[in-house]
Amino acid sequence: MNDRSIERLVKGRPTSDGDGVKLTRVLTQDLQIRLDPFLMLDSFATDDASDYIGGFPDHPHRGFETVTYMIEGKMRHKDNAGNEGLLRPGSVQWMTAGRGIIHSEMPEQEDGRMEGFQLWLNLPSEEKMCTPEYKDFEPSDMPFHNDTSGARVKVIAGNFKGTLGPMQTPKTQTQFYDLWFPQESACDVEFNLDPKANAFIFVYRGELQNINHDGSQIIPTSTMAIMANDGETLKLRGQAKSKAIVIAGVPLKEPIAQYGPFVMNTQEQLVQAVNDFRAGLF
Repeated sequence: MNDRSIERLVKGRPTSDGDGVKLTRVLTQDLQIRLDPFLMLDSFATDDASDYIGGFPDHPHRGFETVTYMIEGKMRHKDNAGNEGLLRPGSVQWMTAGRGIIHSEMPEQEDGRMEGFQLWLNLPSEEKMCTPEYKDFEPSDMPFHNDTSGARVKVIAGNFKGTLGPMQTPKTQTQFYDLWFPQESACDVEFNLDPKANAFIFVYRGELQNINHDGSQIIPTSTMAIMANDGETLKLRGQAKSKAIVIAGVPLKEPIAQYGPFVMNTQEQLVQAVNDFRAGLF
């Protein structure tokens, strides 16, 4: 078994979205082919309400899934099919846009900290026009695996050493873990990966080291490590209190055509998506 090495480290790009919400775009459009099936990762973390108070008013999506994971704060989501839910610390919203949905994500607080992630996961071509769907998971729905190393792994999607997350994606075999290291000391933890899977890590507390046959390399806080496709295991050493998300998935290897919130396989399908949205067909 070979331990994966780091291919490159990426610092996110500060940007804004929605009604002026400040965030960091970590997985950008130029990395979509390299990190297939993942299309985007946004990180948001601020104590300043002016950075998030505008929220994300009504906007459309088609052709992919969004996974929103809250660390701190509260956001209310609603859609044009009548779905509504509250994202709060530790909860996850997994939305399948499919053939088209219009929704909003608005803060339910006027002060305090807002922190979390939104991941965009591509859908295979045969599922892009499926029926839209929401799945809301409360913090209690998220199982933890208490590793023998002392680390704790929250399993959002996939299977970590027999602990199954509430979401399973047969086509891409998505793994989405929130990794917590002990309060008292550093330790090592190991993940098994499909050799075909693309994988990356984002450190949001402290720092980690990637351990492999060539030695080790540090992953600083607020940094994404794209892992090379050179092994079946991922070995990480975390300093005390460090935290990171670990994400992996088998690539779809299909063409990607994107226009803002629409992600299809061809330009013709994008034109159809825009026309359908304008015609009120979402």
